[in-house]
Amino acid sequence: MRNKVIAVTVLIALCALYRVLPHPFNFTPVAAMGLFAGAMFDSKRLALVVPLVAMLLSDLFIGLHETMLFVYLAMAITAGIGMLLRQRRSVATIALAGVASSLQFFFITNTGMWAVTDFYPHTWAGLVQCWVMGLPFLQHDLASTWLFSAVLFGGYAMLSRHYPQLQR
Repeated sequence: MRNKVIAVTVLIALCALYRVLPHPFNFTPVAAMGLFAGAMFDSKRLALVVPLVAMLLSDLFIGLHETMLFVYLAMAITAGIGMLLRQRRSVATIALAGVASSLQFFFITNTGMWAVTDFYPHTWAGLVQCWVMGLPFLQHDLASTWLFSAVLFGGYAMLSRHYPQLQR
């Protein structure tokens, strides 16, 4: 079990490191980190804490911002979605969880942007405008969630075949 915790934590840390490297705009492993942590850690506490700490450490390099509370809330919900995958991990369930994670992340973070900044009027029309303006980001988020989920879940499956102690 200790080996599994270390391996999952290292994979999440590597994803967090990717966030500080140059990458295509909004093409990050954020949701995949949450899904993977939720699905792989036996401890609910670790499933929430590890990706949130990884996010915080990478945010310290990238820069803190006013919508962090919303981003971290969405990450915690994504870890919860990942917990639903614990006994049902397949390509289809992970792909569907990726869609659900990207959609809730989109609505929570864009609503947060609308609520705490002056970019959009604080009206229903302003909120809808914020969501519409965020649609290009949703495409990148979904694509990166699917790609990084495949890398994390697939990579861990390959590692655990070579190192059976990770299967515990």
